[in-house]
Amino acid sequence: MLPIVPGLLIPFLGTTLGACCVFFMRGQMNGNIQRALQGFAAGVMTAAGIWSLLIPAIERSEGYGKLKFLPAAAGFWAGILFLLALDHLIPHLHTFADKAEGPASTLTRTTMLILAVTLHNIPEGMAVGVVFAGYLSGDAGITLGSAMALSLGIAIQNFPEGAIISMPMHANGESRMKSFLGGMLSGLVEPLGAVLTLLFMHVVVPALPYLLSFAAGAMIYVVVEELIPETCVGEHSNLGTVTFAVGFSVMMILDVALG
Repeated sequence: MLPIVPGLLIPFLGTTLGACCVFFMRGQMNGNIQRALQGFAAGVMTAAGIWSLLIPAIERSEGYGKLKFLPAAAGFWAGILFLLALDHLIPHLHTFADKAEGPASTLTRTTMLILAVTLHNIPEGMAVGVVFAGYLSGDAGITLGSAMALSLGIAIQNFPEGAIISMPMHANGESRMKSFLGGMLSGLVEPLGAVLTLLFMHVVVPALPYLLSFAAGAMIYVVVEELIPETCVGEHSNLGTVTFAVGFSVMMILDVALG
């Protein structure tokens, strides 16, 4: 169990390091930089969903014969519908949006920004937990390297998320320390989700193809519903497209090289 502890914490470390930007940068983050970072995060999540989650789910469904696509398809749609339900049940506010989503609420803008990031950290934490559960179960197709690759990729895309939360908070009048804590805590759900997933390993491992694709569906939902639209706000939307490609390439290389 000890070797996997760093893997569970690496994504949270990425968010924490991103939140530290509030101590070193002044004012609010430039819009082009935000779009570039969101595009990069979207690329990482898309590649992780494909190489680290969907492809392994299909590879573990050989026993279904011609229907080996079934667990991946069913899990993928379950993940999509799960995030869709959370979107409607929890009040939250996306970075460039003026109007909150979800039920009416008296929560502050800052709180709803944190909730928006926390929402899409849930599937990331589950993804890490599911992959490490597969590794601990002795699944020959999931190596420690491939599990670490997923953790590292999520940590890389969590770095801009931490900054995108903490810096606007400080620009809106919060202290640097409170802004840092807000950015950091938005990522706390990831290691918690991973640990909870591991605690139910006896259920997770038999359903591995479904749960891998569930995490993929939830992550792709976040990319399409939140990250990609935010890269297209304002001028120079091609910047987000290029950084999406960079993020996709980085995660693909990590998964293939370490897997």
